[in-house]
Amino acid sequence: MFGNWLKTAILMAGILALFAAVGGAIGGAQGMLIAFLLGAGMNFFAYWFSDKMVLRMYNAQEVDEASSPYLYNMVKELAQRAQIPMPRVYIIDEAQPNAFATGRNPDHATPMPSLPAAIPTTPRWRPPPASCACSRRASCAA
Repeated sequence: MFGNWLKTAILMAGILALFAAVGGAIGGAQGMLIAFLLGAGMNFFAYWFSDKMVLRMYNAQEVDEASSPYLYNMVKELAQRAQIPMPRVYIIDEAQPNAFATGRNPDHATPMPSLPAAIPTTPRWRPPPASCACSRRASCAA
């Protein structure tokens, strides 16, 4: 945990130094101060609000136990095994299969699979047989 915190602090300090150097090159001491303050504000926003920004950017929809019990219980079981708090679970409505998590720590974590990655939303779902060329063909229904 300390290693991730240290890496984040080094990255944010590097961004501040880069902003200050570019600001100093463009506007002297006053430009350096303005760029440093701008970089500090961006770092603050990125650290505290990046999870909310990503949720809005992808128009993610929160999932609860009633709307998607299989996905919700799968995340709940994984959280219990990892001994972390149960995160809020969201689904992204996109055709491209994808899944990622955002948040600054385990207390503010948010996993987000896209809809195709979250297809097994019920325990009755089974992958198509290996002999099937297309999973949407009626002849392949098991």
